[in-house]
Amino acid sequence: MTPSLAAIRVRPQPIGVFPFPAGLLLLPETAEDSNSALESLMRGRLPQELPAAWQFFALAAMGEVAGALEELKGDDPIARHNRIALGSPEARGSDEGILEAAIRYALGRADHAPTAGEFDGELLAFVLMLQATEAIEQTKYQAAARLLERAIDAARGSSAEFAAQLLGQLAALETDETRTVPLCREAVSLAQGPAKAELSLQLGMALQAHAGSNKASMLEAVRAYQDALRFGITIEGNPEGFALLQNNLALAYLGMPMTGVGDPLRMGIAVQSLREALKVYTKEAYPEEWASAQLNLANALQYIPTSHPEENLIQAVEIYDEILAVRQRAFDPVGYARLLANQANALAHLGIFGPAMEKISEAYKLFQWHEEIDMAASAMRLVEEISEQRKAVHGSA
Repeated sequence: MTPSLAAIRVRPQPIGVFPFPAGLLLLPETAEDSNSALESLMRGRLPQELPAAWQFFALAAMGEVAGALEELKGDDPIARHNRIALGSPEARGSDEGILEAAIRYALGRADHAPTAGEFDGELLAFVLMLQATEAIEQTKYQAAARLLERAIDAARGSSAEFAAQLLGQLAALETDETRTVPLCREAVSLAQGPAKAELSLQLGMALQAHAGSNKASMLEAVRAYQDALRFGITIEGNPEGFALLQNNLALAYLGMPMTGVGDPLRMGIAVQSLREALKVYTKEAYPEEWASAQLNLANALQYIPTSHPEENLIQAVEIYDEILAVRQRAFDPVGYARLLANQANALAHLGIFGPAMEKISEAYKLFQWHEEIDMAASAMRLVEEISEQRKAVHGSA
């Protein structure tokens, strides 16, 4: 027998709020005072004190599935539901009922999500979310969006944290850029737990993607990234998210028009953010991300105002060498040419004119061969500038 709506005495339930498997579990009725604990759980946070009957939930949320199974007592429908959700090999359900079917689908043990049936609130939202997941797997994106919208409406009054996460999922699915940012903003405003950090990162990325040359939007993206750090994205807890955030934060600063007294500070923060990202993006573990962040760092080092420009230029040249060593000219000749042009510019500023001329000449040829007319013209201007600089220093071409 699987639990019916009447059998679920604790409402609202934190279903969907925590990562699986805890996000699949149901809290049983308890005689202890549970209001404060339930409020924390609904926000996606584990309280310091839980009713004894809910200790299994805390263990599951901490990844201690075996311990959670040991804590589960009784053989009532909710206990059986939780054992199935935790993957107990001895657990046997009735193969009937919405929540049991939902668990099987969420754990990859069934091909189809269940229908919504009798449920309401956060329970209905959970089933609708799974239906949306199935629609996405079938590339039925508009249907998935409609299901997520229904799920958000169902969860909004009973589980704000779950509604916030669903809004983030809808925003990720949305193709209309005019809707993406408002959805992300609403998600961040609703979230009160750990999800707020991830949703702030998502908001920053949405703002940055649509900002163009709009400085106000870019500044809002920067604030969203800073909020994500403040709300809990760390290199220890979420290294990939931390690196993505730091890289994007740097790009946001570098993408702003440089017209004010705060420009040197922004450039300095951008360089520091890229160095933070590169603590995660190593050449061995993340070769593409490493190369991209290194390139952004080298480009920034060329232009950051400093009392020791030569040191920055030398470091930039060395970084370009590292990237050129792993970038294949045949695979991406235009990207390779851009690297050469950037390195040539740094070399020229260091007064190393011979190698600078060799590299910009090769870049010019590649741009010409691949009909990148504007880039070829820019490279030719740099050739002329290097020639003039060399004449000024050496008195000859």
